[in-house]
Amino acid sequence: MDSGNTAWMLAASALVLFMTPGLAFFYGGLVRSRNVVSTIMYSFIAMAVVSLVWVLWGYSLAFGEGGKFIGDFSHLGLSGLDVMNDGDELLFVVFQMMFAIITPALITGAIVERFKFTTYLVFLVLWVTLVYVPIAHWVWAGDGWLFEKGALDFAGGTVVHINAGIAALVAAVMVGRRKNAASEPHNVPYVVLGAAILWFGWFGFNAGSGLAANEIAVNAFLVTNISAATAALTWGIISQIQTGRMSAIGVASGAVAGLVAITPASGFVGVMGAIAIGFGAGALCYGAVLLRAKLKFDDALEVVAVHGVGGLWGAIATGIFAVGVIGGTDGLIEGNRGIMGTQFIAIGATLGYSLVATAVILKVLDIIPGLGLRVSENDEDQGLDLTAHGERAYVSDGAD
Repeated sequence: MDSGNTAWMLAASALVLFMTPGLAFFYGGLVRSRNVVSTIMYSFIAMAVVSLVWVLWGYSLAFGEGGKFIGDFSHLGLSGLDVMNDGDELLFVVFQMMFAIITPALITGAIVERFKFTTYLVFLVLWVTLVYVPIAHWVWAGDGWLFEKGALDFAGGTVVHINAGIAALVAAVMVGRRKNAASEPHNVPYVVLGAAILWFGWFGFNAGSGLAANEIAVNAFLVTNISAATAALTWGIISQIQTGRMSAIGVASGAVAGLVAITPASGFVGVMGAIAIGFGAGALCYGAVLLRAKLKFDDALEVVAVHGVGGLWGAIATGIFAVGVIGGTDGLIEGNRGIMGTQFIAIGATLGYSLVATAVILKVLDIIPGLGLRVSENDEDQGLDLTAHGERAYVSDGAD
């Protein structure tokens, strides 16, 4: 183990973990005040549940040498790995754990204010095991079928964002609309704070995915920031032109869209590619928000528009703007037309599998006695902070 690489990867792992509380604040600020604790808890409890799933069986199935589609149980409970002889692999276990934690938490933005918390705990275990783990194996394991095809996904465009985005769409449709879907975000500073934490943590997400403190990490760090900045500005300018105002939530959402889109490309593109990717993310995700409003399905916090559409654009753009001197594979602009077919295969496989598997999981959970997907009408009216957690985010005075 190289001490410099080890130090960087430990720091990168902590940065990625910090993204999940950032997501909690980002989502928490967007909901009604009576549901902020519930919304934050969706993300926070994922840190606990998924950590255990990952070390008990998730890592082994994701990265064990089972075959092209799934790993094996050779590292069940991290058996066969010890810190003295396998410290480098244990470091990889830690880093990848943080990706597994945040991915299902992203889905919750589509179903806040009406999804049963107890059912969500079961959903976490099933979804990570049956959806996230297989796709991670396909794309990132050395013997995964998409890895062998040469699909480009440096830090999670397919595994994390397209995967979570299509799952969020399925969940939003199956759970149904809130009684009152039109609501004003209760805490804009929370949203901006959450976006800032995500932006900060994303440097570990992307720059850490090269698994070393080297020139690839430097490039990934640089292009991550440039894409986020470009997308934030693009979203804000479009909003200014359309509405006459540049909202803080819009600029924050644009930054997140840019971060999403650069994720698969961060180890393959240069600065000019990052600017193009950020511009596309800001414009396309803004348009996706408008389209979602017209279609009237209740993706409460625009997960599909930002993560789904942003992830799709990022995966496609990686194939367009990849530069061989940076990541070892040329893209379309550099004359490699074949990479686009590979990227579309990876996108299609991720979309299809996640859609079907998520729908099956949710359907099963909905018909199991004592579970079900949705809270009662009375609980929704009162707010999930009190009915699910017995707490309130804000108390007007000490005697109340």
